[in-house]
Amino acid sequence: MNPALLLLTDSRLPAGGHAHSGGTEQAVRTGAVHDVPSLGSFLRGRLATSGLVAAALAATACAAAPAAAEPSVWAGLDGEADARTASPAQRDASRTQGRLLLRVARRVWPSPVLDDLARDVPNAHHPIALGAAAHAAGACPEDAALTAAYHAITGPATAAVRLLGLDPVAVHRLLADLGPDLTDTAAQACLAADPTRPGRLPAHSAPALDLLAEQHARARTRLFVS
Repeated sequence: MNPALLLLTDSRLPAGGHAHSGGTEQAVRTGAVHDVPSLGSFLRGRLATSGLVAAALAATACAAAPAAAEPSVWAGLDGEADARTASPAQRDASRTQGRLLLRVARRVWPSPVLDDLARDVPNAHHPIALGAAAHAAGACPEDAALTAAYHAITGPATAAVRLLGLDPVAVHRLLADLGPDLTDTAAQACLAADPTRPGRLPAHSAPALDLLAEQHARARTRLFVS
């Protein structure tokens, strides 16, 4: 395993991930998530839909990075991410996280690839920035996919602990149980990752997550940005 993965998946990386709940805050507000079992269902749903899409985009971005000197490469991949993110609120959140991650990655792993991405798509979607950062750190597309899948569930899980006061040990047991699902999701993402045919990347939708994101964006009181 590339040691850079430990940094990319560390919640202490100053890239703003701790400010996003991935829809968990609104799911808690509606009662959809209220205990560890309901959180488990929520996380499995995220992983199978938006998590798989993010993992495939990250793997593709990592694989495409060596040939991404042309502006159209990054712009095209970012457009594919945009097309797979129906909710305007989710698009904004993804671009905010992508911009912050890219800013940090350019200082931690200086690379012409990251400079090109920042120039061509300053507010790149998070999976695109993550894939590019993984490449700059010497990681492979499989690593990028696994990191994206991991992000899809750990951020929301941590948010649930803060919002509901859940037993953190029980929540981490849940995350440990999801280990095989993470591996399967990353494997599926890598099979679909083809920089030459980005239009064929997974496009699994999650209407419930989209609705939660839009409701959350209109909420007057929020602990998390998204």
